[in-house]
Amino acid sequence: MRHPSATVALLAAAVIGGAGLAPAAAHARSAHATDSTDSTRSAHLRSATPQARAAWVRSCAGEDDSTRPCGHWRLILRDGGAKVVRDAAIGRIDRKGNEIHDTAAFAISADGRVIAYERAGDHRLVVRGTAGGPARVLPAALTAKGTDPLTLRLSPTGDRLLVDYDDAPGRRHDLVVTLATGATAKLPAAEQPLGFSGDGGEVISTRYTADNTTVVYAHTLGGATVRRTPPQAVAGAVALALNPDGHTVAVFTPGDDSPRRPPRVRVYDLESGELTAGADLPLKAEEAPYTARWAADGTLTAVVQTGEDGDRAVVRELTVDPETGATRQTDRYTISGTRYANVVAGE
Repeated sequence: MRHPSATVALLAAAVIGGAGLAPAAAHARSAHATDSTDSTRSAHLRSATPQARAAWVRSCAGEDDSTRPCGHWRLILRDGGAKVVRDAAIGRIDRKGNEIHDTAAFAISADGRVIAYERAGDHRLVVRGTAGGPARVLPAALTAKGTDPLTLRLSPTGDRLLVDYDDAPGRRHDLVVTLATGATAKLPAAEQPLGFSGDGGEVISTRYTADNTTVVYAHTLGGATVRRTPPQAVAGAVALALNPDGHTVAVFTPGDDSPRRPPRVRVYDLESGELTAGADLPLKAEEAPYTARWAADGTLTAVVQTGEDGDRAVVRELTVDPETGATRQTDRYTISGTRYANVVAGE
């Protein structure tokens, strides 16, 4: 989420909610039900159109010249339209249920067809299709200790949800929920999950050790793990993305103004430890991708966002050749300068 100012078990039965989405004026410039309809609902979540590029929430003045999120989450759609997610919370709650004026968790699948968020009022986690329709409300136990902090990440097609509690390492296990079955997989509590692989079958995570080194892991949901302690170039990356093969990692490193050096892309193999020499990206030093993802077909996409506080943010999606650094812009859109925070598809 961009803020410009700053073992397997079944879940309890989920509750099916209302639509919660409402059309709005275009803004962009350019645990499970056990009845027989469950598979139909899952198919609806994956196949319905439209597709969301991003979501954002407006900034309002708070006390002592501070700002806070206000209004509703708004979806920026790939067809140029927009939708308001009226039942999504804009703020978090602590473990006592007290409201916190920081942005509530929100996520969009890489294909833009599924969204996940905290529900306004009770802060239950909700997963639904971008187009609206039936929603899956996950068990209250997932947010029983509040939602501050909490990060949500959807798999590329929105069939799995990663619930990252952002706690201090070792305090609580993060979870992966498979929405069609309600099954959950626990991730090691000492690790920081970064997201799904390109096919959604693995989770990439890191752990900072007592001897000041970083370990990178790739976990399958079946329990297998590949791990390696990488060189500093990988540990200091601004974005890592796990290939569908479960061991190849795209590594994006930052640029530098002095000496003038653009961001770079490299490839690291968790099985062999091999790190490619890499290539410069045709970007300014300050334009390093902040999130990246592989597709199931092996296409690598990086997202670059520019724009200071109060200015419109410009978001560019770029396909990247990890061997040559060549890029091709596949999408470009803007987000209002009044935003408090925003999240992009696949983040």
